[in-house]
Amino acid sequence: MKKALLLSLGLLICIYSNAQKPKKQIIIIIADDLGWKDVGFNGSTYYETPNLDKLAASSLKYTNAYANASNCAPSRACLMSGAYSPRHGVYTVSPPDRGHEKTRKLIASPNNNLLPNNYPTLATYFQRAGFATGVFGKWHIGENPTKQGFDVHKGGGKAGHPKTYFSPYNLQFLTNGPAGEELTDRITAEAIAFIEANKDNDFLLYLPHFAIHTPLQGKDKLVEKYKNKPPADGQGSNADYAAMTENMDTNVGKLLNAVKRTELKDPFIVFSSDNGGIASLSRQWPLRAGKGSYYEGGIRVPLLISHSSVQKGTSDVPVLLFDLFPTLCEWANITVPESHIVDGVPLQRSWEKPTDNFYANRPLFFHFPFYLQAYEVGGDDGRDGLFRTRPGSVIRLGNWKLHHYFEDDGLELYDLNNDPGERINLASTEPDIAQKLYAKLENWREETSAAIPSELNPAYDPAFVPNGVLNSVTGGKKKKK
Repeated sequence: MKKALLLSLGLLICIYSNAQKPKKQIIIIIADDLGWKDVGFNGSTYYETPNLDKLAASSLKYTNAYANASNCAPSRACLMSGAYSPRHGVYTVSPPDRGHEKTRKLIASPNNNLLPNNYPTLATYFQRAGFATGVFGKWHIGENPTKQGFDVHKGGGKAGHPKTYFSPYNLQFLTNGPAGEELTDRITAEAIAFIEANKDNDFLLYLPHFAIHTPLQGKDKLVEKYKNKPPADGQGSNADYAAMTENMDTNVGKLLNAVKRTELKDPFIVFSSDNGGIASLSRQWPLRAGKGSYYEGGIRVPLLISHSSVQKGTSDVPVLLFDLFPTLCEWANITVPESHIVDGVPLQRSWEKPTDNFYANRPLFFHFPFYLQAYEVGGDDGRDGLFRTRPGSVIRLGNWKLHHYFEDDGLELYDLNNDPGERINLASTEPDIAQKLYAKLENWREETSAAIPSELNPAYDPAFVPNGVLNSVTGGKKKKK
C-alpha cells in the first residue's frame, strides 16, 4: 500500500513538474529586401516603423549584423542550414549569368536553386524534438517546406515573390482571400492563428514576409500619405515602397499584440531582413550600394533579439544571420549531430560576455561566383555601372573588409570604422593587411570547396557597352483594392 502511494505521489509530482515547465516558444520574423537603414531604429527619418522601434527598445540590437548573401535564396538557405553557401551550393537566385553576355568575362559557376528535401533544416531538428513548427510567407528554398521540417505552411513554396499583394494571390500554398485582401495582413493573420493554436506548446514560428520585395504595391491610403511626404536622406523616391514598409511594421505590431493577448510566457523573438534594400529605391547612406552587392548596403541588415535572458541594448559585434541556427538550438537544448556542418556560432556570448573579443576576432566570409546585373545602369553605386556585383569573395575581420574579384584579380580593402561607405581602397597602402586577409580567404575557399569560375566566356567583348535600364525594379501593376 505504501509503495503504491509513493508511486502515485511520484507520478503526480512528475505531471505537476511538466505542467510548470516553461515553454520554449520562438518567433523569427524576416522581412524581404528591407534595407539596414529602412527602419527608424537604424536611423531612417523617412520610413515610419513605430512597432519595430518599440521592439528595438526592449531588444538587443546588432549594428553589424549581416545576411549570408546579398540576395534572397542563398541568404535563406544559409539561415535554415546554419552553413555557408559552398556547403549546400545555393549561391544565388537563378540564372547565375545575368547581364548581357558580352559584358561577362567568365562563365558563371554551377548553382543549386533549392535545398534538397533530405538536407536537414533548423525546422527539421525542432520538429524532431517535438516542437510544433510553422512557416508563413516566403520559403523560396524548396518545393514544399512541409517536406523540410515544418508541420504547417501557408505561402508560396519555391516562389521568390508574389505576382500581386492583393487577393486573388494565386499562390501555391495559400488560398485566395476576399477580393482586395492584402498579403502581408493575411500572412500575419495565419501566423497569429498558429500562435493561438500552439500557445500551450513548444513551437518554432518562422514568419518570412514577402514584403518589401517587388512588385511594389502599397495600400492606397498609405501610398497617398507618402506621396505627400518629402524625401529625406536618399529615401522616399517610391511611395509604394514606403507604404509597404509601414504596413509590414503595422503587422509586426499585430503579431506582438497577439503574443500579449495569448499570454505567451517569454517567447524568444527575432527580427531581421534577408539582404539589403534596392539601392536605387532606398539609399542606405552612409553604407554603399544595396541588394545584390557585397558592399555594406547589400549585406548589412537590421537584427533584433528579444528575450528576458538577453540584456537589451546595442551590440557592435559582427555577426551573420546563420548564427541564429546554433543560437536557437542551444537555447532550446536541441543537439545537432556532428555530421551536420554548422558554420554559424551561438550568439549567447554576445550578451552574456559583451566585452569578449570572440566575435570581433572571427572572420566572416561571403562568396558569390556569379553575375548580378544592375537594376539601373550607373544607379546602383556598385563597382561598375553595369553590375550590382561581378564574381568574387569578401572577408570581414574586425574593422577590416577585403573584396576579391575574379575577373581582374582585383582587391579592395576598407577600414569600416573610418570608412563605412567603402570609398577609400587601402589595398595598396596597407598591403600587409590585404595579404593577411587574402590568405585567410583563400584558406576558407579551399576548406569549403567554394566554386570559383575560371573559364573564359567566348562572347565577352570588352568594348561593348549596353545602354539603358537592364531590369525593372518595380515590376507589375498595382491592383486596386
